[in-house]
Amino acid sequence: MLIADEEQAQGTVDHVPVYPREVVKRALELNASALILVHNHPSGDPTPSEADVAMTLQVEDAARILNITLHDHIIIGKETELSMRSAGYL
Repeated sequence: MLIADEEQAQGTVDHVPVYPREVVKRALELNASALILVHNHPSGDPTPSEADVAMTLQVEDAARILNITLHDHIIIGKETELSMRSAGYL
């Protein structure tokens, strides 16, 4: 069941500051047992950047310690989307 759908950060056209501790902190506040991260790529290409992969793994590690599951990180492109789990990044 979806508990909340919230914007955690805003950024520029090429960077959004995401802090894994803040993501996990909010999950704890909501008593969530799992997370799905979603963001868009204004370029239209949903291929994850090195920073996307690194941040996702940091969130996953932080969440795991507190028994919170990171189900997926979905990147929205212009005409398609990419599931980092399905693509093998998670």
